[in-house]
Amino acid sequence: LTDNRSGGKKRKAEDDHEPRPSIDSDMDHQMGSSPPSTIGNGQRTHKKPRSNVVQGRPLPLSRLFESVDSNTLKTILQTMCDRHPELAKEVSELAPRPTVVSALDTLRNYETAYRSAFPYGGNSTGDYAHNRVRPALMELLDALSDYTPHFLPPNESQASVSLTFLDGAMEFIHQLPSWENPLHNHPKQMAYEEMAKAWILVIQEAAKRGAGISLQYGGWETKLAKHNELSGGRMELAVTQMRQTVAWGGDSNGNNGRSQRSSTGFGFGMHSGAGVPVRTW
Repeated sequence: LTDNRSGGKKRKAEDDHEPRPSIDSDMDHQMGSSPPSTIGNGQRTHKKPRSNVVQGRPLPLSRLFESVDSNTLKTILQTMCDRHPELAKEVSELAPRPTVVSALDTLRNYETAYRSAFPYGGNSTGDYAHNRVRPALMELLDALSDYTPHFLPPNESQASVSLTFLDGAMEFIHQLPSWENPLHNHPKQMAYEEMAKAWILVIQEAAKRGAGISLQYGGWETKLAKHNELSGGRMELAVTQMRQTVAWGGDSNGNNGRSQRSSTGFGFGMHSGAGVPVRTW
């Protein structure tokens, strides 16, 4: 019995001399082998793996668009549609339809550009000023000739929308400069001619749909008469069409037995279903 006890004591003494692992080594072992730790609410935390390799990569497309200005983006889209014509239809369907406000704002930007092109001092209606202004001026007229058909029937079915645009567009033409050289005034005269056709087309379509009465109560007859005055009478044919439509109470066929062609001398196929051609100027 004595030996067994002494043997037991000896083994205990030997155990006391064996090195014990430190607290730090225990923690290191636990961190290396234990699963991801948890925080107070029980959520598991995961450390993002780090890589020693640094490598460049292109921007995602969404980030690339963020850094591109609107003019460059328009150029990119236009180039893609030119190279792949089948994309043009899809782009047109995805793009928001221009409103009267947005279209007039765009035209106003073109107007600001050509006004800024005038030289300081000197004759503002002479040949030198015309040569300086002409490129920006033609950009305004080109934009006007593109936007106008967009707001005409059948592309635009609401007469009020069409007339609102035409009313605003007329202001840009009224503000065009009158040059000393009569040849330089030709684009302005052509603009009045084409806008008169546009007004006539909208008035015709409104009458066909029985909406002619709204032309009178909408004040469009008065507005058109004012435009005719400012244009020097170049909108007279449109004014005549407006007066007759209002007088007929919106009846597109109510000519009281008189011929539209013979009473006005205007031979663009009114009331015949033929559209009034509006070309670029």
